[in-house]
Parts: sequence; C-alpha cells; structure tokens
Amino acid sequence: MTGLNRLGLVEARDLLRRRAISAVELARACLAAMERGRALNAFITETPERALAMAEAADARLARGEGGLLEGLPIAVKDLFCTAGVRTTAGSRMLANFVPPYESTVTAKLWAEGAVLLGKTNLDEFAMGSSNTTSAFGPVVNPWTPPDVPQPLVPGGSSGGSAAAVAAGLCPAATGTDTGGSIRQPASFCGIVGIKPTYGRCSRWGIVAFASSLDQAGAFARSVADAALLLRAMAGFDPKDGTSADLPVPDWSATRAGQVRGLRIGIPKEYRLDGMPAEIEALWARGAEWLRAQGAEIVEVSLPHTRYALPTYYIVAPAEASSNLARYDGMRYGLRVPGRDLVDTYKKTRAEGFGAEVRRRILIGTYVLSAGYYDAYYLKAQKVRRRIVEDFEAAFAHCDALLTPTAPSAAFRIGEKSDDPVAMYLNDVFTVTVNLAGLPGISVPAGLSTEGLPLGLQVIGRPWDEATLFEIGLALEEAAGFVARPAGAVEV
Repeated sequence: MTGLNRLGLVEARDLLRRRAISAVELARACLAAMERGRALNAFITETPERALAMAEAADARLARGEGGLLEGLPIAVKDLFCTAGVRTTAGSRMLANFVPPYESTVTAKLWAEGAVLLGKTNLDEFAMGSSNTTSAFGPVVNPWTPPDVPQPLVPGGSSGGSAAAVAAGLCPAATGTDTGGSIRQPASFCGIVGIKPTYGRCSRWGIVAFASSLDQAGAFARSVADAALLLRAMAGFDPKDGTSADLPVPDWSATRAGQVRGLRIGIPKEYRLDGMPAEIEALWARGAEWLRAQGAEIVEVSLPHTRYALPTYYIVAPAEASSNLARYDGMRYGLRVPGRDLVDTYKKTRAEGFGAEVRRRILIGTYVLSAGYYDAYYLKAQKVRRRIVEDFEAAFAHCDALLTPTAPSAAFRIGEKSDDPVAMYLNDVFTVTVNLAGLPGISVPAGLSTEGLPLGLQVIGRPWDEATLFEIGLALEEAAGFVARPAGAVEV
C-alpha cells in the first residue's frame, strides 16, 4: 500500500487493529519519508533500528489482540524530551553528545501505550526562539516553502522540527513543548493542528527546562482527532513533578464535531492590533462566522492587560532560564571546555556551549534578578502576570472559550528577522498570554494567505477544559475544510 506515511493516527490505528497493515510496514514508510525529506533538517537524531524493533513488538501484541492507545503508531519526539539511551541535545552544542540514562514521563507513557519512536526532532536551542533558526544543528525548513526560492521559509519555533515533520508527512504526529507559543505558532506556520494543554496536564519531568512556570508538553498532528488521541496518551498525573495535576484524563478522542451549539465564544478586543494584516483580520472574522453558523454565540470580551503580556513574558521567561541553565557549567555532564582554572572553565564552556539567543536570554534574566533590579522588573512582572490571569477569569465569566488568530502573519523567510530580536519576539503576541495564565490553547489550520501559505486560528479555553477546545477545534476544522498540501510534502 502506498501513501502510508500520509495516514493520520486514527486512520492508521484502525487499519492496524484490523490487520490491514502492519506496524513494521507503517514504520518503514515513515523511515523512507524521513530519508527523502532530510533537506528539511527536521530531525537531529533518527532511530530506524529502534523504530523497527518497537514496530515488530507492536505487531506481536496486536496479533494477540493486545495493545495500547497508540499501538504500532510511529511518532517523532521533540529533542527536549529525555529518551533513555537516545541522544538528547536540546538543539544545543552544550548537550550535543548527551545520552540520558532515564526516560521522561511523557515519552515513557507513549512507549507504554505502544507508540514507535522514529527519532528526535530539531528545535530552537533550549526551546528559545520563534523560527527554529537558533539550533546548533542548523535551521529547519518549512515544507510549505515554494520550489526554487532563494531563501526558505521558517517553520516557526521552537518546536519547528516536529511541526515540519508532521506537515511534510515524515510522521503522523509528534510531541512538542510550548513556553510562549512554541507549539501553536509552528502549527499555524506549517498548516497542522497543535495543542498546548493546561499547565500541569502533562508532566515536565525529564523535559530539559527552559522556563519552569511556563513550559508545557503538547501534541502536533494533521487533524484535531489525531491531536486528541496523542494528548490523551501523553497526559496524566506524575508524582515526580510537583506541578503535575492529580486529575483524571478524559477520553478526548471520543469528541465529535457539531457540539458547539449554545457555546459562547469570546472575541478579545485587545487582540485587534494596529497594523495587523487584513488577511489575518478577515480569517478571524470568518472563523467567528463559522462558529456562529453552527449555533455558537459570539461575544466581545476584554483582556485589558494584554498590552503588557509580551514584556512580562520576556522578563519572567529569561529570569527562569537564567536559573535553569546555571546547571550547565561543564562539571557534571555536557560540553566541557578546559580553562586555566575553575572559573575560566566555566566561562569558556558557557561561552562556547550556548548560542547567541540563549546567551542573550541568560543575560536578560540575570539582569532582572540582580540586586537593585529584582523589584523593578521581576517582581513587577509577576504582579502583572497575576492581572493577566484575572483578566481571563473575568472573561470566562461571560464565555466558554476565546477565538483569536494564532500568529500575526504567515511564515516568513529564514534570516528575515534575525537581526531584530524584538521583531522576532512579536511573533508570540497572541500566544504568550496563554502560558502566563496556564491555560490550554489549540491552533487549527483555517485558510491560506495571499501567498498561499497556511494561517491558523487559536482557541483558548478554561483551565482543564481541553474537551471544549477539541469540540470547537473540530467545528473549525470541518468548516474550514483545509486540505492544502505543502510543496515539500513527501510521498512514498
């Protein structure tokens, strides 16, 4: 059977359970697609031998009538999740040769449900970026890049490798992490679905830390149903993570379209930014009309502290990064660059191990935490963060979910904004509020730009209410009928 690499998770699961295809066949198709798609640079480490061994074991379980939620289904894992015996780099020279002796909780859950590891995907270094151009292993190319263009498109970041791999058909689904939009923005840029669940829904144990109060694992897939299935396998309480929520995991994969009648959908007026492209505004209005046509009520709401979200995020996140990345000193693991003495070794290791963007954020974070500036910057940012949370609480008193654009533009060219960090940071304008408030958010592909590039709509939900996000996501998916394929899609 041809086209196996283009199957979604749900479709492939049903074929596997009927024994119409084998897990080994499916894995081989994805591995062949990965080989043909290497120009995208979506993977840092490929694991073909492990994938085939895991697929063979899955076929044996399926033959016995056994198997978990993802039995025999191949996935890719963002190279921020520690995988026992498989190199985990965080996209950095600092960890270029680090092989963890332990498994992250999220990936352990995936393997327990029968998933098959294809490899580890590329990312912005230590998840710091919105373009996937800061990786020590080179930039990822968005498969929507038109042929014969001199400068490729970015896939978004930081989870750009996962998004590009799913969009190009190298794998049916992939894990990601989202600190300020790092799942939703690349999902929008690559024309796929990306879900960031409520903070605490998925364990952070075994995920290389960027900003601990903001980081959250999530899922990429080519459909809302597939994303719901993968997230269900990833989620759950973990006693090893002090921020993990001890709550049951609903069966989101049972969600069906057509359940938005009676829901109140909020449109935050502060998200109408000066200079926002007309096509983004038009797509947003069209999305609201789609939901109204299916029986939802559209209401305007206010999130007055939204204007402070980006500066708040770019104080809190670098501060936490400065603390988290202090552990990389060349003494215990990772890169070591010998110096004249201990302090010189520290300096040389960190100077050579970290890229420019990571160094920039460490410097910002160290500055805002330093004596004399802590109250003026970090403490004030935390107070504003509380106000942002209260804005959402007030808005959700009047609506069930919020509808916004995912990103302020379609994908841009590699290098286009690299000389202006502030312009790059503005890519997160619609997404960082969700992380600051710990809320769930999903991006669904909803249309094409005038240049033929994908644009996404974002739905923001109440804490722990991913079910409503999936319901609204399915309604948008059905109304949009998004079937466009990227120029760089791989067929095997």
